[in-house]
Amino acid sequence: MDEGSIRHAGSSEVSVAGIEAAARLFPVATVQNRYNLSDRGSEDVLEYCEHHGIGFIPWYPLAAGLLAQSDSPLQAAARRRQAASGQTALAWLLRRSPVMLPIPGTARVAHLEQNVGAAGITLSDEEFRAIDQAV
Repeated sequence: MDEGSIRHAGSSEVSVAGIEAAARLFPVATVQNRYNLSDRGSEDVLEYCEHHGIGFIPWYPLAAGLLAQSDSPLQAAARRRQAASGQTALAWLLRRSPVMLPIPGTARVAHLEQNVGAAGITLSDEEFRAIDQAV
């Protein structure tokens, strides 16, 4: 950053203490931690990022665990919208936080287009809560 080679920097798999330590050296633009419907171990980091305006990039964002089962609130919301469960899981992440920027990996264009379609899905308050509480 001092040399001008990069404009912004982030950290990966860090704790709140790690972000604070990094922030003493550079302005932290983003944090990339594992976070998804079934693994919310970085909830405190996400909340810190929200409070400090730091982008949060969840890796492995499509893991839905038991919510991928056919009788789950995730699947019910997906069926109502004729959407894939992955799209609905991404829609939940996008609604979860304004600093959330999920980047699911894919090798197929059709899957990429499906993932991008998640941005057009708006979960109701009831659906969001049901999915959130189901884990």
